[in-house]
Amino acid sequence: MKHNLTCRQSLASAFQALSDEAVKAGWSEGDVALALAELAEERVIEIAAKVIMEGSIHPQRVAAGGRNS
Repeated sequence: MKHNLTCRQSLASAFQALSDEAVKAGWSEGDVALALAELAEERVIEIAAKVIMEGSIHPQRVAAGGRNS
């Protein structure tokens, strides 16, 4: 949990700067917040899919010869 908090703290200023730049470019704070949330959600889905795929492939590699690539 602490690791996640440290990561979050290290990203907070860059995240805020990105949000501020989008607002300065003319987007509303609500639109920016929603877009950032949607992008974050898409990233979580991508990572989860990768973990699922690697998990389903890994046992097959072990069964095929015990080698990991």
